[in-house]
Amino acid sequence: MSLKQRLYPSEEQVALMAMHADHARFIYNIALEQRSLWTPAKRYSPHKITYNTQARELTELRKDTDWLRAGSTVVQQGALRDLDIAFKRFFARQGSYPQFKSAMSGKDGFAIRDVSLRRINRKWALILIPKVGWVRFRLSYPWAEAKAATSARATFRAGLWHVSLTTPPRAKVFANTGRVVGIDRGVKNTVATNEGNLDTIPGFSTGEQARFLALERKLATQTKGSNRRQGTLKALATLRGKLSNRRTDWVEQNTTSLARSYDLAVLENLQISNMTRKPKPKKDPEKAGAYLPNGAAAKAGLNRVILASCWGMFATRLEQKMNVIKVSPVNTSRECRLCHHVSPKNRKSQAVFECESCGHEEHADINAAKNILNRALSTPTRGHSGARAKKPASTPIKHLQAAQAA
Repeated sequence: MSLKQRLYPSEEQVALMAMHADHARFIYNIALEQRSLWTPAKRYSPHKITYNTQARELTELRKDTDWLRAGSTVVQQGALRDLDIAFKRFFARQGSYPQFKSAMSGKDGFAIRDVSLRRINRKWALILIPKVGWVRFRLSYPWAEAKAATSARATFRAGLWHVSLTTPPRAKVFANTGRVVGIDRGVKNTVATNEGNLDTIPGFSTGEQARFLALERKLATQTKGSNRRQGTLKALATLRGKLSNRRTDWVEQNTTSLARSYDLAVLENLQISNMTRKPKPKKDPEKAGAYLPNGAAAKAGLNRVILASCWGMFATRLEQKMNVIKVSPVNTSRECRLCHHVSPKNRKSQAVFECESCGHEEHADINAAKNILNRALSTPTRGHSGARAKKPASTPIKHLQAAQAA
């Protein structure tokens, strides 16, 4: 678990932390370039490149480079460790191939291997950063949780410095209320429960949206690399940072409220990466080299809305806070919860559900949430993917059935 805290460094400390971020980015990129050039067929070194070989070469490089020698060995070795972890994830098919880091992205940071903290009072504390000294940060978590950090990472986003303290995961919340909830995630209503609660993730206010669009139009007319363009990018990053914080806070507040109110939650097993995939191009059979319209523009707009709804973050945080099971999402919005008739015509609009078989009328998202809960009740031996499981029903599902019967 990561506890993100706002850093308040002095001007001198900001310069040193920026230097650390530059060193980490440079070492990461040059090490990635070295690994990308090495192949078994065209290798310039008789030995395979690993973290250990690159760490030894980093020691030699620091001897010949004053700029790197002014920085911290721990920070630079942390960049090599980050790259090594990225490659391990890639070869384990848990992530994409590592990409080069850009100084123009507005996102920088570096790892802090050995964590040393001091508490000032209830709201403030200090963290020791190599060759920077003690840096003050806002303590928004209990001191016992922050003190348990085993590592940390300083990050720079939208003009602000933060430190993320890596701590052991928190224990799940046990409400002991005997209540269960089915949750439907959507675009218009981000979260809908079987009890009729609807909530939507916040976005920009009207004024913020107008300012954001004005800044984007201004950015399109500015010269790349100019100081004015950098100022516009910084203003855009500030607005994006506010929006990200607002949405993260919404996810945290709602998932915590659900965990304190229910013993178990049921979600759809949505494959978000597949849902937001680009449509394949359609070749025109009558014209060579021509393509037919494939709805890519409309799909891109839908993808942006789906990703802005933070479905994945919501599910992840909910699973970390309480017991969650997932069911198949097939036809949950088209099936009548009473007669189980499935038809696209049942969904009259985004919000209106009217079964063409039995005439049942209900809010479409609430009907879907009730279907999600019913699927968990009616198929107790199903796993997360909705396929028949080999093992007996798990304890959460048994708890679900007992609570529903009561």
